Amino acid sequence: MHQEAVSEDLNSVYEMAEEALSPEVVAFIEHCRQLERPESELITVLHKVQAINGWLSAKQLDAVALLLGVPGSQVSGVASFYHFFRLKERGRNVINVCLGTACYVKGAQQIIDKITELKGIVPGETTPDGKFTLDASRCLGTCGLAPVVVINDHVHAGVKPEDVEKLLSSCK
Repeated sequence: MHQEAVSEDLNSVYEMAEEALSPEVVAFIEHCRQLERPESELITVLHKVQAINGWLSAKQLDAVALLLGVPGSQVSGVASFYHFFRLKERGRNVINVCLGTACYVKGAQQIIDKITELKGIVPGETTPDGKFTLDASRCLGTCGLAPVVVINDHVHAGVKPEDVEKLLSSCK
């Protein structure tokens, strides 16, 4: 009887894990479990989760660990190590200010300061209303357009602090 209770508990844990992820991700993890080294697919699994959800929640990380059969510490370690994984929910509008040398010299920090003044957030933060997330990048490879601000994948070149308010007000 004790074995049945443990089995039921384990089944409910797996069901909760599957609910935290999309059916597509669960199916991919099931495929990975058939491979000789399923843990080698961890980064790919995390990319799939983030592509669907926009970020990686603690519940999703736990679900990946359980379903992939790897320690939770390994999953959270990988997710927090690589800069392309996001562990916080993003705003509807993502503002990315380039801080590469050319952009920095031409005033990128002042642009960040202006956004901070207007929206009350610093790089890595999201406004309480969930409308804006501010990020800073070391280089976007657009040095000839410096300083550059990317809003929702749209590049804005030669941005000045006095342009920021108009740029932000154009966001939906």
